[in-house]
Amino acid sequence: MSNRISISSGSPFEDVFGYCRAVKTGNLLEISGTVALVDGDKVKEDDLYAQTYNIIERIAVVLEEAGSSLEDVVRTRIFTTDISKNLDIAKAHAHFFSKIKPTTGIYEISALIAPQYKVEIEFTAWVKE
Repeated sequence: MSNRISISSGSPFEDVFGYCRAVKTGNLLEISGTVALVDGDKVKEDDLYAQTYNIIERIAVVLEEAGSSLEDVVRTRIFTTDISKNLDIAKAHAHFFSKIKPTTGIYEISALIAPQYKVEIEFTAWVKE
């Protein structure tokens, strides 16, 4: 059995909910659902392109810290509260993944943890040895 490594983001919600940012088991890396840092300036509540872009930029750092990269992502799961904006989400996703082409799904849900969040993404990646 491979060693399990939990990677924390430092968020207080990790203890409240009993989760961590990512779990690495062998060559597999699973990253928890991640929302954007909505600041009202660069990333606005109604800009789903910017939210998606921000999420993927931030996860690229997590991947690197775990010994992986965006090129190693094999699956994304995208959740949104507004499926009518799917092309905005797709454009940001394609900015990073148009050549990599991980499997993906996009799902409309009724709400995320707070109303300013319109997109949340989960990632699965391989870690090179």
